[in-house]
Amino acid sequence: MKPGDEEWMGLALEEARRGIGLTSPNPNVGAVVVKDGVLLGKGWHRRAGGPHAEVEALRAAEAAHGAAAVRGATVYVTLEPCSTSGRTPACTGGLIGAGVGRVVWGADDPNPRHAGRAGEVLGAEGIEVTRGVLAEACGEVIAAFAKFITTGLPWVVAKAGISLDGKLTRPSGEGQWLTSEESRADAMQLRVRADAIVVGAETVRVDDPALTVRGGGVPEGKEQPWRVVLTNSGRLPEGARIFTDEWRERTLVRRGETMEAVLRELAGRGVVTVLVEGGGVVHAQLFAAGLVDEAWIYVAPLLCGAGRPLIALEAFGAGSCRLVTRDAVLTGGDVRIRLGRPG
Repeated sequence: MKPGDEEWMGLALEEARRGIGLTSPNPNVGAVVVKDGVLLGKGWHRRAGGPHAEVEALRAAEAAHGAAAVRGATVYVTLEPCSTSGRTPACTGGLIGAGVGRVVWGADDPNPRHAGRAGEVLGAEGIEVTRGVLAEACGEVIAAFAKFITTGLPWVVAKAGISLDGKLTRPSGEGQWLTSEESRADAMQLRVRADAIVVGAETVRVDDPALTVRGGGVPEGKEQPWRVVLTNSGRLPEGARIFTDEWRERTLVRRGETMEAVLRELAGRGVVTVLVEGGGVVHAQLFAAGLVDEAWIYVAPLLCGAGRPLIALEAFGAGSCRLVTRDAVLTGGDVRIRLGRPG
């Protein structure tokens, strides 16, 4: 590793984060082109089927400074460049063609069939390769894709707003919302990350949710997530918004299927990240089955007594489910707790 590598990779990471929620089934990746300590160009992968981050950055550099300036430059990219052609040409070929002198990446390709190949291809052309710069941070950015590509299952995020005594709903007559407007806006960004939102039938019957991404924080190009309703009885209101609005074709109903079967079907549709918004039965089944990778719990300073619980005991089974606290912050008077799997 050379002086400045981590700083430039940090800038590439900023680019990669711009693609979160937009690139499935591809990973979100960022890249920058640098020569003699000067930034020539930067870019990020914007959508599946579009140019990869390295190509975007090289094009930006060439447009601003000319192709000659790129020759001998260093390209920093958050993920090992792809070395095989698919919907787009291999990025290794683009780097070789541009005449860059060095390529630095953060995370290795999680696909075992491709991992390490970029180094071999680039090294054979005399290009210097450095790997593993800010590897942990770069790996976190593609954690959902890594799980998807290695297991055939999407990354599962459980989200809930609850009272201090673990209730999802307030007593009758008190209104719908437990959490603050700030918490709800924060949670909307989880929907931006998601390719599908999963709820149980009771949530549809009681709350009639839209389950859409909306508001000023939605990036251009974000597709409305799949809306997936899990039901045993099949009793669902025909007039519910998810069945009648302009995105009704993106609503799926799955009756009596196992959680893993539903998740694998969604992965087959290119879904990399699933957001589970309840209710208590769905949360209980997912946690009990060990299928939750990440949980965002918004705790409001309320004691409700009556109401639907976060975890429906009849669906949870025996034993406990241990999680690890990643962070806890205040959001409009509530406490947002972000949790993950141990290890």
